[in-house]
Amino acid sequence: MIAAEPVDAVMALPALPKRSSTAEQAAETLRRQIADGKLPPGTKLREEAVSAALSISRNTVREAFRLLAHERLVEHALHRGVYVRTVAADDVRNIYTTRRLLQPLGIEAALHDGAVRDALDVRVATAIAAAEREDWDAVGTADIDFHRVLVAACGSTHITAMFEHVLAELRLAFLLMPDHRNLHQPYIEGNRRIAALLGAGDRAGALAELRAYLDTAERHVLGAIIEAPGEAG
Repeated sequence: MIAAEPVDAVMALPALPKRSSTAEQAAETLRRQIADGKLPPGTKLREEAVSAALSISRNTVREAFRLLAHERLVEHALHRGVYVRTVAADDVRNIYTTRRLLQPLGIEAALHDGAVRDALDVRVATAIAAAEREDWDAVGTADIDFHRVLVAACGSTHITAMFEHVLAELRLAFLLMPDHRNLHQPYIEGNRRIAALLGAGDRAGALAELRAYLDTAERHVLGAIIEAPGEAG
C-alpha cells in the first residue's frame, strides 16, 4: 500500500542541532516522526527533501535510511526510492513471537527488583489518568513504556535494543488502526493485573497474565491489519 507523497510532512521535519548532524541523529528524527504518525506508512522519503529539511548531506541521509531499513521502518523499492514500511500480517505475527520470547525475562527480573515494580505502577497510573481525560495517545505511550520498563529490567543492552526495534515496528502497525481508544483502552487493565501480580510475588500468575495480554493484542492488531485496504492477510 503506497500512500500519496505528503511533501509538506517531509519539509516540516525539525532541524537537527548544529553539532548533531549525524546519520544516527537523522535516523532518530525520522524514527520519531514515523512513530508519531507524521510520516505514515507508504510515505515516500525523498533523499533531497530530507537533506534540505534536516540541513545534512545526502550521504548522511542515505546512511540514516540504511539504519532505518535495518530496523524495518523503511524499505527501498527498486527504481522507486525509499518508503515508510507498511506492516503486513506476517510482520505482526513475527513481532508477537519475539515479544513472547523477550518479555518473560522482564517478569523474572521485576520479581526481584522493587524499583522496577514501582516504575511499572507509575506507568499504570499514568495510563489510567490519561484514559480519564480521554488522551488515548498518552495511554498508548504509557502502555509501551510499561513493557519497555519490563524488558529493560533484565539488564541486557542487547535485549533492550532488540526490543526497541520491535516497538518501533509495532508502532507502524498501530498507525493502521485509526481508533486509538479501541486500540489502547483494553490493555490498561492487563498491565494493572501484571503489575499487581508482580507486587504479590506471583511469578506464575504474572507470566500467565503476560501471555494472555500478548495473545489478545496479537489477535487485535492482526484483525485490524487484515481488514486494512490492500492487505491480503
